[in-house]
Amino acid sequence: MQSQTASDAVDYAASIPNNVNLAADRRVLKALDRWHSTYLDWWRQMGPAGFQDALVYLRTAVGVGKDNWAKFDYVKMPEYRWGILLAPAVAERKIGFGDHKGEAVWREVPGEYRGMLRRLVVIQGDTEPASVEQQRYLGKTAPSLYDLRNLFQVNVEEARHLWAMVYLLQKYFGADGREESNELLSRRAGNRDKPRMLGAFNQETPDWLSFFMFTYFTDRDGKMQLESLAQSGFDPLSRTCRFMLTEEAHHMFVGESGICRVIERTCRAMVDAGIDDPHDIGAVRKLGVIDLPTLQKKANLHYSLSLDLFGAELSTNAANAFSAGIKGRYREDKIDDDHRLTGDTYPTLRLRAGRAVLVDEPALNALNMRLRDDYTVEAGRGLRRWNNIVEKCGIRFIFALPHAAFHRAIGEFAEVHTTPAGDLISEAQFNAGRGQWLPSAQDGEFIASLMKPQIEPGRYAGWIMPPKTGINRMPGEFEYVKIAS
Repeated sequence: MQSQTASDAVDYAASIPNNVNLAADRRVLKALDRWHSTYLDWWRQMGPAGFQDALVYLRTAVGVGKDNWAKFDYVKMPEYRWGILLAPAVAERKIGFGDHKGEAVWREVPGEYRGMLRRLVVIQGDTEPASVEQQRYLGKTAPSLYDLRNLFQVNVEEARHLWAMVYLLQKYFGADGREESNELLSRRAGNRDKPRMLGAFNQETPDWLSFFMFTYFTDRDGKMQLESLAQSGFDPLSRTCRFMLTEEAHHMFVGESGICRVIERTCRAMVDAGIDDPHDIGAVRKLGVIDLPTLQKKANLHYSLSLDLFGAELSTNAANAFSAGIKGRYREDKIDDDHRLTGDTYPTLRLRAGRAVLVDEPALNALNMRLRDDYTVEAGRGLRRWNNIVEKCGIRFIFALPHAAFHRAIGEFAEVHTTPAGDLISEAQFNAGRGQWLPSAQDGEFIASLMKPQIEPGRYAGWIMPPKTGINRMPGEFEYVKIAS
């Protein structure tokens, strides 16, 4: 490992790799050592099923600088070095928004905001193990060793992000934090009696297309939330989230590149077979690829589920967190305004006289709406890349994000039904059109029929293209996962 500056130094030889001087904090180190045992039990029960003894070519964080912060090597996942890593502190950093704008950032939890901060940390922490639980069986149907390795990289890094939130709970929230840390390992994705806290993290991830859509849409929500928390006036939370964003980028890459590879494979198969109608679903599926309308339906589902993660369009809780200086807007430090929002308004989607219309609302209350809009802009960029692939193949089909009112369970449109275009319809009309807009049981059965594992180095399932480049510049036939016999 290359030498690092003092601000970037990580004690990688410690039982828990860290750059927060855990060795000098015996209380927290002891608590984390106890939690580690429970965590490993959870990982063995709920981590990737059937691959605990496999050697996986994984990236492990060994620093927090911009360069050479990770190393690649084979490791068994239960032996992965999950660590506590915070981005370097910014000298003389000030709170950048809210009522405390301009004041020095907090190194300890301000008493008046203790409950609010703990809640935000717990919610973020709860999403991390949830995605591991949702994806635990996917390894058995991996389309290649490359994809299998990417799945496991996402899994171990989501678990490291759990460690990041647990450290904050153990370090700064005393007995309450220890209790919350244990609860993070007792909830289960999709469990009827003790589910995860947010709806999207209780959905099944039954196939690899769902995984790619999840890492494209839902992990992008995670990015937006982390970017907002990285603005926090509570400096340990800000530094934690800034480093998490370094790892999160790969998760979205897995989703975006995976979907592009699926689309390209479908389009090439159609061209080779002389099929120019993307809606001739039967003919396309006979080629052993996923038809474009089904890809659109999967996008509709995962986008709408991800929108619910932003909460209601108008939120007093979001306003309070902003005013307190705890959670900012997306890239708050790049916004050109007074960063207090006193008297400001923001166009917010509301239901008025049976129509979805934009209404100017107090900007403080509309923070969720603004963050969701930023998310939609980012998500839309990926769809332009999808459409470029289709257009280059000469196929007439356009992917589009559905209207923000479509298929919602939280917020202004939770109690109404709309088409993907946003037209309000009755429940009966929605149920009649559901199969055209959202994946049906038959769609799921077809996709499942394609999910045959391909575990020979350099080989790929027929429904997806190989990647353009390998991980860490490895050749195409590289054995990314050595599966135990």
